[in-house]
Amino acid sequence: MVQASPAQIAAALPLPVMLIGADERIAAVNPAAVALFGPEAEGRHYITALRQPALLDTIEAVQGDGTPRTTRYLGRSGDRDTTFSVTVARAGTGRQAAIVLTFEDRTAIEAASRMRRDFVANVSHELRTPLTALLGFIETLRGPARDDAGARDRFLTTMQREAARMARLVEDLLSLSRVEENERMRPMDEVDLCALAQSVATALAPVAEGAGARIEVEVPPAPVMVAGDAGQLRQVLNNLVENAIKYGRPGGRVLMRVSAPKVEPSLRSEGVRIEVIDEGEGIAAHHIPRLTERFYRVDTHRSREVGGTGLGLAIVKHIVNRHRGRLRIESAPGKGSTFAVILPSSAAVHGTVRMS
Repeated sequence: MVQASPAQIAAALPLPVMLIGADERIAAVNPAAVALFGPEAEGRHYITALRQPALLDTIEAVQGDGTPRTTRYLGRSGDRDTTFSVTVARAGTGRQAAIVLTFEDRTAIEAASRMRRDFVANVSHELRTPLTALLGFIETLRGPARDDAGARDRFLTTMQREAARMARLVEDLLSLSRVEENERMRPMDEVDLCALAQSVATALAPVAEGAGARIEVEVPPAPVMVAGDAGQLRQVLNNLVENAIKYGRPGGRVLMRVSAPKVEPSLRSEGVRIEVIDEGEGIAAHHIPRLTERFYRVDTHRSREVGGTGLGLAIVKHIVNRHRGRLRIESAPGKGSTFAVILPSSAAVHGTVRMS
């Protein structure tokens, strides 16, 4: 029977594995560990290779009593931080035994956990303010303002606004949950973007008029068809146009423009583009990459004043992803903003277009 060496056994394992010999030098690293620590790690003293105090203390403790322990190792891969759970165990008996380190990548799990914590904290924060206001007004109406008709009317108006804000937040949370649930299921119904844009403009005309703005629509003469979910695409346009009305210049124009099908390099196929353009203050460049994050706001106070929940563009991003499209944002301070949704054309989705 041919017996494998410890290095050969380590090489067969999919996780990064490091073997520290009795002389406290690194005796073997498998290919996965080489990718983590580099080829020069083998033969070095483990302290110079690993360096992180928590891991070094754990190794010393295992060398002392032989009890396996688990700790963390923080690394770097390209431009992102990584987190590993490290199991440290002694192979053999006595202080002359080798120490085996096994690294399990926990980066994605910890990132998801952090996102959940942030999400819960953000939702709690968004709900706490209106709830506190409602409870305060109720207490006042039951006490000092019980017989004050003027105060009662003012308070009830504010309470209605705060309750409506909570209702919008809950509605957006449910909408985001539904979109995420179906994101991998590509919709295949035929949708005419020209007709949809006209319909959205008509529906939001009173909103624009109330804000002193006007909506204009530019569409090609022929229908522009995409494979999609009409309800979700309407939600995208509603969201983008409402944002353009809220944050655009008072008395300004909101332009909704649909392009005819053409080759879109970002899709590597034929696509169509629908743009929503406003004449507002514009957005600084450092904000643009984060606009689709949940609860991210450029101007927190103004967003809440106009009724924003901080979830609209996150919903837009997920809907566009479900349609295998792209969302592009162009803006600069003082020059307004352009939000472009690029979608595969119906012909490209159904395979009736051949790309050269």
